[in-house]
Amino acid sequence: MRTHDLYANDPEDSPWQVPATGAARFTWEYDDGRDRLLALYQKGKDRQWDGRTRIDWDLEVDPYDALGTPEEAMSLYGTRHWDKLSDKDKGELRRHYASWQFSQFLHGEQGAMICAARIVESVPDLDAKFYSATQTMDEARHAEIYGRFLHEKIGLLYPVNDDLRSLLGDTLRDSRWDMPYLGMQVLIEGLALAAFGMIRDTTNKPLPKQILTYVMQDEARHVAFGRMALRDYYRQLTDAELREREEFVIEGCYLMRDRLRGVEVLENFGIPKAEARQISEQSEFLRLFRKLLFSRIVPCVKDIGLWGERLQRAYADMGVFELGDSSLDLLMAQDEELADRLDAERFAAQERQRVAEVETAIESGARQD
Repeated sequence: MRTHDLYANDPEDSPWQVPATGAARFTWEYDDGRDRLLALYQKGKDRQWDGRTRIDWDLEVDPYDALGTPEEAMSLYGTRHWDKLSDKDKGELRRHYASWQFSQFLHGEQGAMICAARIVESVPDLDAKFYSATQTMDEARHAEIYGRFLHEKIGLLYPVNDDLRSLLGDTLRDSRWDMPYLGMQVLIEGLALAAFGMIRDTTNKPLPKQILTYVMQDEARHVAFGRMALRDYYRQLTDAELREREEFVIEGCYLMRDRLRGVEVLENFGIPKAEARQISEQSEFLRLFRKLLFSRIVPCVKDIGLWGERLQRAYADMGVFELGDSSLDLLMAQDEELADRLDAERFAAQERQRVAEVETAIESGARQD
């Protein structure tokens, strides 16, 4: 079945064309480069994996409870609309929410793939080009995995959210070579990592937990790459140039905080847009979710040197200023460790199964003798 046939809403123009700006930069310096970036490049090569074999696609998924989402986590809970829903309706609502979330993950990963390819093209240093090439492959794998999950396990997709689309467009249209780093590696990837982590840590469903855990292991490297490259570059910029980038961050953060709420899902359940936005605004769960979305972005923005007064005031207004003191290194280390632990558990389970099969075969042979 074509993807277009699975969309809950019309995805409109396809392909979506974003005019390319900026220069493709070649370098004739083939020296060793920066040790930190080359070490990250080596790690990117060593950590490549195949989504067809590392993930257990035989695991069953109930599309009407794909993530084990509790009732309290759905924005309609506690409203007059909730009481009108049958159990079947609630299952359909869970399906649409899971579809909307993973569809935005899918579209974001395609955007990340294109931005990583743009970085290969535009960044002036060869060590950064090398690493971005490995990230382009990572993002392609992530898009493949999320697409397969939506097609085979949910059977429903949502178009890219208008505001995510706007942020992607702004990131790709900017001719400055560092903007794909800032828009994608810091803002969109940071937002996605926080959303991935919330679902990974709360779902009781093994397949989405596997997918998110392994994707986050890759994303930990991507954020580290953005931090390294931008921290070095932003030390060289003037105050005016730094303010321009802080304005971009402020606008992007407000856009993500105010708009990424799944209002489209509620509209598909017959709720007018204005009321759907109000319901999403008043949801206690979504308020917490929106704050936690910035747990990866704020410390990264501070780390790369964008921490002017206006940006600090904006984060205080959003109620996330204190996140600037969080340890991003600790969060990223945990992401990698969780994936390694999941691998170890799966390998141990497979080994136990093989041992049991051998023992059964030996017992069967002994009885025949």
